[in-house]
Amino acid sequence: MADLPDGAFTLVYLDPPFNTGRTRERVSTTTTVAGDVQSGFRGRGYERVRTLLKIYDDTFDDYWGYLAPRLVEAWRLLADDGTLYLHLDYREAHYAKVMLDALVGRDRFLNEIIWAYDYGAKPRSRWPSKHDTILVYVKNPGAHVFDVDAIEREPYMAPGLVTPEKAARGKLPTDVWWHTIVPTGGRERTGYPTQKPEGILRRMIQASTRPGDVVLDPFAGSGTTGAVASALGRRGVLIDAHPHAIDVMARRMPGAAVRRIADGDDAAVTA
Repeated sequence: MADLPDGAFTLVYLDPPFNTGRTRERVSTTTTVAGDVQSGFRGRGYERVRTLLKIYDDTFDDYWGYLAPRLVEAWRLLADDGTLYLHLDYREAHYAKVMLDALVGRDRFLNEIIWAYDYGAKPRSRWPSKHDTILVYVKNPGAHVFDVDAIEREPYMAPGLVTPEKAARGKLPTDVWWHTIVPTGGRERTGYPTQKPEGILRRMIQASTRPGDVVLDPFAGSGTTGAVASALGRRGVLIDAHPHAIDVMARRMPGAAVRRIADGDDAAVTA
């Protein structure tokens, strides 16, 4: 990410590890905050918020020390009319909101999107956790791209309560998105364990970019962001540190250019 130019992307989508408590490789990094990425939430400085969050971080080796530098870079790379989407689950979403408020300012917050699904095991001792949270921030509130006419509409839940014309047209999605996960035997299934469905990325890209714009995914995984961007006439830059992810993306987008970073397994895929 550090090699990419300022303001190059109209949309940045981040789908990082969710801090589930599973064993992960130790990551040690230093964050430098510059420019306007200094303070936000109630005037508190970024470093203070990061210190407070680390107190609650007991499963990942300094999760916010890992994620915050990437958020800083993502914000630098975001265009003046750009939108940042951060995709997490219930473990870190509330902390992420505080962190991003401190990094970029509360006035840059646009939406909290809830992606709800109904699949997998259901515990009997608590309410089943069947949603992810996507936090949406914009570089310049009011000047960001949001093409409401390009967004695919969805069926009304009670079509009998609206006119036949409205029922046929469908309704605009709200900030609660009901969408299945990638089906086991589905067309878009790649076998990558954390693959996100194309429909979720399609909605973001349709709303927050124009044809010809460039999107960035620095935790690209199976490459869904690039595949959807390409199908919609956008370009994508996808980054991942896992060799398996790079192989999956190369097979999924055979026309993409792959550049492997010399000092490790990280690779950038341009679709």
